[in-house]
Amino acid sequence: MAKTSYQKNLVEKPSYEVGDGQEIKGRQNPTMTFMSNDLAPGSNTYIEIGWIYEMPEPNPHIHAHSHNYDEIVLHIGADPNNPEYLGGEIEFVVGGEKIVIDKTSALFIPKGVEHGPLSWKSVEKPHIQMVVMPGAGTLKESNPAGYVPD
Repeated sequence: MAKTSYQKNLVEKPSYEVGDGQEIKGRQNPTMTFMSNDLAPGSNTYIEIGWIYEMPEPNPHIHAHSHNYDEIVLHIGADPNNPEYLGGEIEFVVGGEKIVIDKTSALFIPKGVEHGPLSWKSVEKPHIQMVVMPGAGTLKESNPAGYVPD
């Protein structure tokens, strides 16, 4: 049996594709794409990461949208001594329901469910927002945050 090298699946340099051309203050923009079929062919999963370091402006900048794929949205605090502390408060409307996020968390959103707007109510410390979309292997398929590339 031939030995396979998995080095080709290691993404060390992200793509900067989501939000390119949009001016959003207080957060990393464009965000970093760390997994897609363009970066790791055959992965068929889209993972996008962005830092929020102060109140974003405009707020909200993530408006109501839906996807043809399931989505997992993570908000991850950056305090190693208190990893559950998010460092902010977010209001996220999912399927018409307002959800308040103020801890490190993961939220599963089934395909087709409208979600957004997502509004930051406070930012005390930098934190990470990460989107994982199994089955969506490209930016166009995933359409994270309702972003439509040119």
